[in-house]
Amino acid sequence: MGRYIGPVCRLCRREDEKLYLKGERCFTDKCAFNNRPTLPGQRGKFGQPIRRRKAKDYGIRLREKQKMRTIYGLMEKQFKNYFQKALRMKGQTGENFLQLLERRLDNIVYRLGFAPSRRAARQLVRHGHFLVNDKRVNVPGYLLKPGDVVRVREKSKQLEVIHEMLKKRGRVRELPWLQLDKAHLEGRLLSIPSREEIPTTVNEHLVVEFYSR
Repeated sequence: MGRYIGPVCRLCRREDEKLYLKGERCFTDKCAFNNRPTLPGQRGKFGQPIRRRKAKDYGIRLREKQKMRTIYGLMEKQFKNYFQKALRMKGQTGENFLQLLERRLDNIVYRLGFAPSRRAARQLVRHGHFLVNDKRVNVPGYLLKPGDVVRVREKSKQLEVIHEMLKKRGRVRELPWLQLDKAHLEGRLLSIPSREEIPTTVNEHLVVEFYSR
C-alpha cells in the first residue's frame, strides 16, 4: 500500500492549521508552519498574502476529510474502508469512524506516549518493537479491543526514542480510556472512547456527509 513520503509541514500549511504531524518539533521555532504561513506550492510563495477562494459546501467537506485522513496518516483507500466499516456498525457513523481510527495499534502507541508522532509510531510497530497480549504484532492497523495490553518488546526496551518520549510525557494528554505503566513500558486499552474523550479537532460529521453525498 502506498504512503505519503513528502514533507509533512506542507500538509499543515495546506490545511492552514497545525496538525502536529512531527510531534515534538512542532513545538519548536523550527516548525515550518510558523515560519512560512503561506500555502504550499507555486501560488503560496513566501512573502505573498494567502488568497483562498471562498469554499463551497463540497470544498468544506473535502478539506475536512483530507485533514482527518492526514492526521491519522492513511491513504484514501484505507481511510474509506474504515468509513464503510463504521457505516455497518450500530450507532452514529461519525463516532464509530473515529473510534475505529483511535483503536489502531499505531495510534494507541502514539497516545500512550511511546512515540513522538503517529508516523514514528507506525515505523516502530512495523519494525516489531511492540507486543499485543504478549504476541508480536507488526501491523499498524491492528485494531485493539478493550482489555488488550500493548507492551514494548523486551529487546526493544532500550530504545532511546521511547525513553525520551516518556520523559517528556507532560505534553501527552492523559486519556481516561488508556492506562500506562511506565515502569513496565506497557499500556492497556480500558474501553472504547466516547467522542468527548477523543482529543481531535476534526468535524467527523462533515466527513460522513462527504462520503454519503
